[in-house]
Amino acid sequence: MLLGLLGAFGAAFCYGIGSVLQAVAARGTAAAEGLDPRLLLRLAKSWRYLVGVGLDGLGFVLSIAAVRTLPLFVVQSIVASFLAITAIVGAVVLHMPLRRSDKVGLAVVIGGLVLVGLSAAEDRAVDVSSAEQWGVLVFVISLAVVAVPLARIPGAAGAAALGAVAGLAFGATAVAARMLPGSLALDQIFGQLGDLLTSPATYALMVAGALALLTYSIALQRGTVTQATAPLVVGETVAPALVGLLLLGDEPRQGWGWVATLGFVLAVAGAVSLSRHGEIEEADEPDPTLDTARRSEG
Repeated sequence: MLLGLLGAFGAAFCYGIGSVLQAVAARGTAAAEGLDPRLLLRLAKSWRYLVGVGLDGLGFVLSIAAVRTLPLFVVQSIVASFLAITAIVGAVVLHMPLRRSDKVGLAVVIGGLVLVGLSAAEDRAVDVSSAEQWGVLVFVISLAVVAVPLARIPGAAGAAALGAVAGLAFGATAVAARMLPGSLALDQIFGQLGDLLTSPATYALMVAGALALLTYSIALQRGTVTQATAPLVVGETVAPALVGLLLLGDEPRQGWGWVATLGFVLAVAGAVSLSRHGEIEEADEPDPTLDTARRSEG
């Protein structure tokens, strides 16, 4: 359980730094028209993006190790704390100052995640049916279809929509990783390649990972880091947690159910408040038309 918690926190740190590096690269690359996979090829020319993706890859491995030993609602909540790292580093690197409301939002998110972490209990194994594995794969493919029209929405709304898609896709990778057959230990995984290659969860994990990477990259071009990341956090945290609780046998510590619930409410509320960060900045920008009119009257 301790190793699972360390893996989850390590993944949060990797995702937090990686998302800022990807944001810098995305803003310096020609914008994608719709859901264009060629964007990833253009981004691959940036060392910042490659380092960011490398950190995402390391975080992904750490998160998979965590979801195999802890309930999904615990792992995803801890991983979601990368929003705090992203917002802070984004303020320094991308010169996006955090206002008082943003700092309150960050504190609420972190407080909620702490409560969820305190309610953690060690995971218990539950048999997963073939139908459930196919269900995850069908969901991921449907999500990719929905992402096509959403990718044509400009501005902050597009960033939020694609961020939500990316969050659900990242959440699907966690669910799929939990459903993978057998053990993923290095000394056993090669003997189980046959089972892994025939499992729908394996392909759901790969498709969801690619979809999350593409939609998040486009979302970062549409708006601010926080606009793209806040809905991502909600999607990757709440949806997998519900799947874990309803289908995979996840549960909090005995008597700590209300703590886990309160933590989720706080985390979601804090993330939603942070999603307005970029909109507030845009609203405060001066209107050049009004400035010209005032100078004329003077």
